[in-house]
Amino acid sequence: MLPSLSPAAALAVNPLDAGSLLASFGALGIAVVMFAETGLLIGFFLPGDSLLFTAGLLCTTGAQGGPHLNLGGVLAAAVVGALAGAQTGYLLGRRGGRALLARSRSKHLHEGAVRAEEILARYGHAKAVVLARFVPVVRTVLNPLAGALGVDVRTFTRWQVVGGLLWTVGLVLAGYALGSSVPNVDHYLLPLVALVVAVSLVPVFLELLRSRRRARAGTR
Repeated sequence: MLPSLSPAAALAVNPLDAGSLLASFGALGIAVVMFAETGLLIGFFLPGDSLLFTAGLLCTTGAQGGPHLNLGGVLAAAVVGALAGAQTGYLLGRRGGRALLARSRSKHLHEGAVRAEEILARYGHAKAVVLARFVPVVRTVLNPLAGALGVDVRTFTRWQVVGGLLWTVGLVLAGYALGSSVPNVDHYLLPLVALVVAVSLVPVFLELLRSRRRARAGTR
């Protein structure tokens, strides 16, 4: 059951903080964030990785510092939100993804679009759709971009389901496994979430290094 929120409490929710979202909205918050981050360009800033991992931690009996969540409900919400969001993003892209992206003034969003195109070109459609799930911002932009570029709908749907399941279930179960094996794991929640965020940024950092190396090689 979701907690009832007063208007003041709802306004106090921090959308960038996984703990705040989970405490306020529970599994429903997971579904909404997954949908927005993977289906709507405005959701690129949302904390998808840390939210999934934290939700897994809070499903264990050892976590006492936040709401206790049901593992089945968390998995269902995460999977449904992520799969529905990606498919919605793809369909929006087919109807005008390039135009929607062009209207945005976000530097991070445009950089994500460039990386998404590079991933599509380098790895092919199937592998790119799966890999994009694990790269912040890219997982937001690639879905509408795939639609705008005319990626076959059956290919996209098949592999976005595979990638979505690996990403959501993998991170939730990783948090759950850690919470089940480490006593009082909630005492270490903030550094653990920081670690997850840092790890999720590794692909972005590596891609940035590769881009700089290619740029330097091209100027020689």
